[in-house]
Amino acid sequence: MARNAPSVDAFGGGGFRLSGDWHEGSVLIIEDAAQSWPAKSLKDLTPADFEAVISAGSLAVEFVLLGVGPTNALPPKPVREALASAGIGLEFMDTPTAARTYNLLTAEGRRLAAALIAI
Repeated sequence: MARNAPSVDAFGGGGFRLSGDWHEGSVLIIEDAAQSWPAKSLKDLTPADFEAVISAGSLAVEFVLLGVGPTNALPPKPVREALASAGIGLEFMDTPTAARTYNLLTAEGRRLAAALIAI
């Protein structure tokens, strides 16, 4: 199946430029479709923030690439546990690194979801 994953062209200023279009706030990219994501900070994340990822299932999403904000930190335990019990891996890093890594991994054809907290 041909991929049409949006590229993360820029980030900062409270949003992201995805394939040339500006998206205000955090974004969630699942199955090559970007959507607004209400997440504002790592400390406030809950399993409910990942409902769309969990609903997509482990066949559609190998793992979530989580951009946690300006500085890398461990996601809340309930989030880690909810994804693990759904059979979905979790990789987390600061948002700038996650944005760059997302572009590389989608170019390789990896089945990932990107959950990027705006900075």
